Amino acid sequence: MYRTNKFLLFILFAVTLSACSNFEKIRKMTDEKKKYEAAVRFFKKGQYDKASILFEELLPILTGTDQQEVATFYQAYCDYHMGSYETANFHFKRFAETFARSEYYEEAVYMSAYSLYKNSPDFNLDQSGTITAINELQSFINNYPDSKFRDETSELIKSLRVKLEKKAYEKAKLYIKTSSFNIATLKSAVIEIGNFQKEYPDSEFNEEMAFLKVQAQYNLAQSTIESKQRERYEEAVKYYEALIDKYPQSAFLKKAEKLYDVSIKESERIAKLEAEYKAARDKEKSNTAKVGAADKQ
Repeated sequence: MYRTNKFLLFILFAVTLSACSNFEKIRKMTDEKKKYEAAVRFFKKGQYDKASILFEELLPILTGTDQQEVATFYQAYCDYHMGSYETANFHFKRFAETFARSEYYEEAVYMSAYSLYKNSPDFNLDQSGTITAINELQSFINNYPDSKFRDETSELIKSLRVKLEKKAYEKAKLYIKTSSFNIATLKSAVIEIGNFQKEYPDSEFNEEMAFLKVQAQYNLAQSTIESKQRERYEEAVKYYEALIDKYPQSAFLKKAEKLYDVSIKESERIAKLEAEYKAARDKEKSNTAKVGAADKQ
């Protein structure tokens, strides 16, 4: 058994060595036509790493020839299939710029944008690349409304927007998780939630966002100075009313009701204190005025 395995490993090593040796021979070919044909064969067999090396070596020589167009197009696809999406984006764009009349032109423009889609980062990372991909894909639809890639492009844009939606959702939640009743962070949380609701009105997260807005505003009211508490509790009440108007059977209803009840009581308590304070000041002003009038007499 050991000898058999050793023999198989030896055969595998010999085959690999032979393949590498043959490839190096092809690289050293001076016959450009045969080298080009070999590159195309490697490409069609899915051996994109070898095809890419050969096309890269050939392209400076093929400039102005009939083979330049296909070699440039295939090289871009080699980058794509090997997962080098930024490079693929660059090469597809360069192809479109160089061969504007090519039969592959529209596909190259699409693949340029699609490469950016493939390179879009996970939702928890910086999403500038995702935004760039959306813009490129939308530009493609605008320029080629009747393209065979139109439906697929629309779906790609939707999937990228879902990623941005998830990013915005997590960002808003993070403000609340890290707020620790910090006024600036709570203000940011309310703003971020409001932005999310405007940007993604049909989001599956909007019910939770509506509740978190009540919670953030309530915490903000509790954390703020007394002179601003009433106004902020009243805002919490408005956000609660918006929640139950849109989601009367909300899973967050009981939690929201507790915040609502306290907000109402606090608003009424502060309003009462403000009224008493105002009455006392008015009375004091009135008494002062009477004393002044008496002194004049």
